[in-house]
Amino acid sequence: MKDRFGRVIRYLRLSVTDACNLRCLYCAPEVVSEADGVFLEAAEIAEIVQAAVKLGIRKVRITGGEPLVRADILDVCRQVAQIDGLEELCMTTNGVLLADYAGRLRDAGVDRVNVSLDSLDAGRFHALTGGDLSAVLRGIDAAMGAGLLVKLNVVLMRGVNDGEIGDFVALTRDRGLHVRFIELMPIGAGLTSLPERFLSADAVLEACPELESVSGYDGVAEVYCLPGVYAKIGLIRPMSRHFCMRCDRVRVTADGRLKPCLHAMEEIRLRGLSGSALETALRDGIWGKPCGHHMDLDTPSESGRGMRQIGG
Repeated sequence: MKDRFGRVIRYLRLSVTDACNLRCLYCAPEVVSEADGVFLEAAEIAEIVQAAVKLGIRKVRITGGEPLVRADILDVCRQVAQIDGLEELCMTTNGVLLADYAGRLRDAGVDRVNVSLDSLDAGRFHALTGGDLSAVLRGIDAAMGAGLLVKLNVVLMRGVNDGEIGDFVALTRDRGLHVRFIELMPIGAGLTSLPERFLSADAVLEACPELESVSGYDGVAEVYCLPGVYAKIGLIRPMSRHFCMRCDRVRVTADGRLKPCLHAMEEIRLRGLSGSALETALRDGIWGKPCGHHMDLDTPSESGRGMRQIGG
């Protein structure tokens, strides 16, 4: 369906937990444990997705926190994948557990995975996340071997990973991996690091002037590629070039609240609703999606929650 500004909303980002097994500095500075009974159950998730698909949602991305720490994540994926009318089921993961799950995710109906990976240097990766880079690399290999389409999500940070831009770009040629560079946003723990760490996505084009523009967009990403290379490079610029009028997504938090915009305070309670009441709440939320956000380097997100709590 369309919102009040004429945007066709086809994409639902669905958080299934706010727990995570890493502590990325701009997201969650400490490890958080999942609390039993707080998050939507698998059947509740399927009911929400079914109602959303009835209203025109065609793509669902399962997010967290880290979705693979949820004990019943495969059951969640199976139930969602079986919903008539859904065209694509994806997942965003930090990749730590992906080697053990890749084949089973494919069997459960997941089409592709985005792996959040901000450094290819083991020491730097550990300093940023507290995690083991080798586990993530094994997960990427396993996902590709299982036939999942893999994209890497790289948050650009000045003085942290700006020297690795060329290395990430090279992965499109050497490994066939799609890479998306994302500008750091003033939300959650990112608020404290934004002033000195923000780096415009223009830095990618400056570091790799051989990149060629590809006609059109992939969602909200400007698309580029190396000459003669199929795998794409996406630039996602929430700060330097607002893309709000191209945004076709809404979000549902792990505790069952609809967020029509990542950066708005508004949340609509879905948990406990069913049938026409659930559809009405979703329809009202989509219709009321804001025109855009108001963030800049001096103005933080109004979301009221961090990315870990909303769904990255």
